[in-house]
Amino acid sequence: MESVSSLLSAPPPSASASLRFYSPKLCTVAFSASFASVSSPQRKPPKPRKRSAEIIKTESPTTTTTSSDAAATSSSTSIPPKKVLVPIGFGTEEMEAVIMVDVLRRSGAQVTVASVEPQLEVEASGGTRLVADTFISTCSDQVFDLVALPGGMPGSVRLRECEILKQITSRQAEEKRLYGAICAAPAVTLLPWGLSRKKQITCHPAFMDKLPTFWAVKSNIQVSGELTTSRGPGTSFEFALSLVEQLFGESVASKIGESLMLHRADNRKKEFNSVEWSVNHTPQVLIPVANGSEESEVVTIADILRRAKVEVTVVSVERSLPILASQGTRIIADKLIGDAAGSIYDIIILPGGVAGAERLQKSRILKKLLREQNTAGRIYGAVCSSPVVLDKQGLLKDKRATAHPSVVSKLTNEVINDARVVIDGKLITGRGFGTVTDFAMAIVTKLFGLARARSVAEGLVFELPRS
Repeated sequence: MESVSSLLSAPPPSASASLRFYSPKLCTVAFSASFASVSSPQRKPPKPRKRSAEIIKTESPTTTTTSSDAAATSSSTSIPPKKVLVPIGFGTEEMEAVIMVDVLRRSGAQVTVASVEPQLEVEASGGTRLVADTFISTCSDQVFDLVALPGGMPGSVRLRECEILKQITSRQAEEKRLYGAICAAPAVTLLPWGLSRKKQITCHPAFMDKLPTFWAVKSNIQVSGELTTSRGPGTSFEFALSLVEQLFGESVASKIGESLMLHRADNRKKEFNSVEWSVNHTPQVLIPVANGSEESEVVTIADILRRAKVEVTVVSVERSLPILASQGTRIIADKLIGDAAGSIYDIIILPGGVAGAERLQKSRILKKLLREQNTAGRIYGAVCSSPVVLDKQGLLKDKRATAHPSVVSKLTNEVINDARVVIDGKLITGRGFGTVTDFAMAIVTKLFGLARARSVAEGLVFELPRS
């Protein structure tokens, strides 16, 4: 049986876990950022050129282009893989960290997730427990093609107070290699380090007043030379794809975006047989996970529901709490499924990932819980490849649903192909990775109404449909 302690004795192949306590030996905690030492520029920068409605680029980084072929980038023996560093600390925003890592690894990048804490375990800002690949100290002498900082509080402060990370990122900027930051990190981390001088940058709306007025830009993505900045969890996919484009070229970024269904003009949501979902208590949601589950789906659903004040329990169907997700991220579940089976949950949601869905299908306890959920008239759902698990249990009978295009042929019910999210009574299904934010927000809307959903969306910097 794999234990948490065994994970920490040797760095695993990728990230996930929790920080119960920490010491200031590596990085000292300072929960308030001082911006007094950073002066505003004296002259106004040139007006940026618009690339699109969401991305503004002021100049091209010197290391931007490589191959336009993803396979050549990731597997060619003549071209070394692109190396990326993603540091994490106590309070890092989990959606931003995990989505970045997930998308970059899909593009062929060699991503190292490094803890700035004395432990590999890091509890993220929303409560997700992640385990880093290594300690930041092991990265000090390495050369990276990209250093990308996730946001979150106090995660951005933890990154800022790490001297090793400051040296790595400063060297990255001095040597004209790519670096980036999202959410609070541009204002709380890069600005005090002096790494945003004379560069147009953006950040989370809550921190925009910290940026020098002449250089602050209210765009989802801002590329200024080697520096790329973004606004929040809701712009994480765009941020990650922008980084992929700068590392591998527009062709690779386009292919990744298409595979994630990020640019499809589908309806956000279709609902049939509408019924009330609200409850008179704090909603209880169960998210079962397995080796091979899709990490961005797990983390995004849990993070967004917790922001809406839902009680979320992530349970492992494996024999241990840590699971290795589909793109190499390690997530530590809250409980084993056997220990959670005695409770009643208002909603059970299955994340996707082909291998993960197969593992979920093998869990007798989970299948029993799903049958009981249906019999009791409670809510259940699945995203990506996991609607197949529901179908095999007869839980999609006479229901409309959607799923990832690669598995829809396996479904025996009526499939809706032109919507990101489909709700039929007390069943909810979603198409996959790139539409998971819509999926989670649809649950929030059904449980609490549009006012709560809009509040959550504002914090995410996610555009919610008006109706």
